[in-house]
Amino acid sequence: MSSIVEIQQLRKTFGSIVAVDQVTFTVGQGEVLGFLGPNGAGKSTTMKMITGFLTPTSGTVKVNGFDIQSQPLDAKRCIGYLPEGAPAYSDMTPWTFLLFMGEMRGFRGQDLKRRVSETVQKVNLEGVIDQSIETLSKGFKRRVGLAQAILHDPSVLILDEPTDGLDPNQKHEVRALIKEMAREKAIILSTHILEEVQAVCTRAMIIAKGKVITDGTPAELEAKSRYHNAVVLRFRGPLPEGVPDILHNVSGVKAIEELLDGEAVNGYCVVSEGGQSILSEISECAKNQHWDVAEVSVDRGQLDDVFRSLTMPAQSLT
Repeated sequence: MSSIVEIQQLRKTFGSIVAVDQVTFTVGQGEVLGFLGPNGAGKSTTMKMITGFLTPTSGTVKVNGFDIQSQPLDAKRCIGYLPEGAPAYSDMTPWTFLLFMGEMRGFRGQDLKRRVSETVQKVNLEGVIDQSIETLSKGFKRRVGLAQAILHDPSVLILDEPTDGLDPNQKHEVRALIKEMAREKAIILSTHILEEVQAVCTRAMIIAKGKVITDGTPAELEAKSRYHNAVVLRFRGPLPEGVPDILHNVSGVKAIEELLDGEAVNGYCVVSEGGQSILSEISECAKNQHWDVAEVSVDRGQLDDVFRSLTMPAQSLT
């Protein structure tokens, strides 16, 4: 797979503050890269440099082979950008704003109107198309921002928190649209919503203090979790006596955590040594003990657990 976006040794400083520090990665057609990190990690700064909104202190950004600094117009024609906050002209309506943005992109006449109409339908703006942007909800403003980003059918989409402010139905619609567009584009999106990574991303990159900490598929990141291959064991009725002690004697078991139903314990999460598979051993144990088991399942791993372990200061991991 050829790379559409190529980032090499990207660095950005603001005085003595290093916001982005030697970030290198590529994104190809068909990839949706989820950009994760705590507040202040450098995600938005990186995205602004990719789009040419900020000039890097050092390093290079190439989009479809065009250098964002030496060939800015060629590179930016390939990019659709939804920035943080989705700024727009508040006295315009979505229709007039999108017409304006289309004209800025060089479209005219029937081609312009067709593109705007198709984009309005894609992001479901029909109900507010003639309403001033300043009167729109945060979610609809976000969708107007997404509409201008995809209006010219760019090969690269840079989306900063694309579902911020959307209700659950709107989030589902936008995620479905991103997955549909991803077949022909390279997409980079930042998010604080870890379920969004699992829903739409083919890769996930965690950045902290301006540095890339890890980069892989969601499944590869889940495999770094202490809960990877942990077994969830829930019981019907009262808990049998001595379950934790019995489970601790099963080969490969590292730790056992209580699972609650309200305030009552109704099962256990059995964590394995080194993420090894212990499903068969736990199932055999339950069978031998004649436990009345309601559920036995395997945890793939938890992204929030990986995120915390990689981004929290060491002194906080106690």
